[in-house]
Amino acid sequence: MEILWALMAVIMIGAVLGPFLLRRRGGIRQVAPGSPDAADPANYGFARQEELDIRMPGPDHDLLDVLDVVQGSQSWKAASQLLAGTEVHGEVRWQRVQAFAGAASLELRQRPGGVSDNPGGQWLRVWRAEAPKDAGGAAVHAEFLVQQAWRSSASGTDEFRIILEEAREACAQAALLSPGDPIPYIIELSIARGLAYPREEFEQLWLKILDRAPAHMGAHLAALHYWCEKWHGSRDLAYSFAEAAAARAPKGSLLSALPLFAVYEHLPEVNLVRGFYESEVVTKAVEGALYAVHSARPDDPMLAHVRHLLTFFLVRSERWSEAMNQLVHVDGHVGALPWTVSSDPAADYAVYRALAVAGYEANGGSPATLSH
Repeated sequence: MEILWALMAVIMIGAVLGPFLLRRRGGIRQVAPGSPDAADPANYGFARQEELDIRMPGPDHDLLDVLDVVQGSQSWKAASQLLAGTEVHGEVRWQRVQAFAGAASLELRQRPGGVSDNPGGQWLRVWRAEAPKDAGGAAVHAEFLVQQAWRSSASGTDEFRIILEEAREACAQAALLSPGDPIPYIIELSIARGLAYPREEFEQLWLKILDRAPAHMGAHLAALHYWCEKWHGSRDLAYSFAEAAAARAPKGSLLSALPLFAVYEHLPEVNLVRGFYESEVVTKAVEGALYAVHSARPDDPMLAHVRHLLTFFLVRSERWSEAMNQLVHVDGHVGALPWTVSSDPAADYAVYRALAVAGYEANGGSPATLSH
């Protein structure tokens, strides 16, 4: 199987294995397109690669409807109404703030100011000008600045720091408009990472979040980055942070899956050896994530995030049936780790999905035996 993983690494650069994988008991090999024995994800009702939505990890129909209205009319009012009606301390509001900010950032990149009479993201600028005391608009603006810094500037440059300093001021304004709201402080976690807050200052920021939303999964994921080896911590500090959060997780919380995200953040850059994914640290983290998924509410907005990362690890561990059980819940949306770090999230997801299907069928599985 090590040969298969080496082959997969090459193919992932520009192709999707999909229907080119033959299911054979005990193994998988490539076959010609159109072979009657080829494993085909479409047999399981999975979406075609070009139909995969890369914007979100799972469906949020209200958000998509409002985004269509906002971008079609260039009016901010529907976005303001949606955020005003979304529970302040929950995960959904945080995801919606990120989505609105991301939409404005993408628009600006496609239509930068000065190039046309209608620069991208104009509706956000009008929102802030016409409703300066709107807490939702203030949060979206702060997150927009953070995304602009990370997307348009190199970390550590003067431009990067200037944008993040502006974002820091925007977070402070958003916090004043909505006392008790954790989101301005969650946004600041990315600023803290970019500006290299000293640990004491970062921990003070983190305490403000814990006071407002102690079990907020999105906040924990954002904070985890700070403690990672590639930023301002280490592997041990990141693992300790994740394991402590998992240990104090309330019943039904997805925080039990946080160690798996810590493992992912510290994966070796190249590792195609199956044994690594069967190691104690990986297996323990996977089992914790599976427990979290099984005990979480079916409508938990962070559930899809965990399922996507589980799919990655379960396929790498050749636990085909368990990987398929995750895929049936998330297929159609790929806006989550690990796919979003790729230049083509849909293609990377489709590769892993094809491997899961082929491995599942190679071991006797079929559409009829897969539970939904």
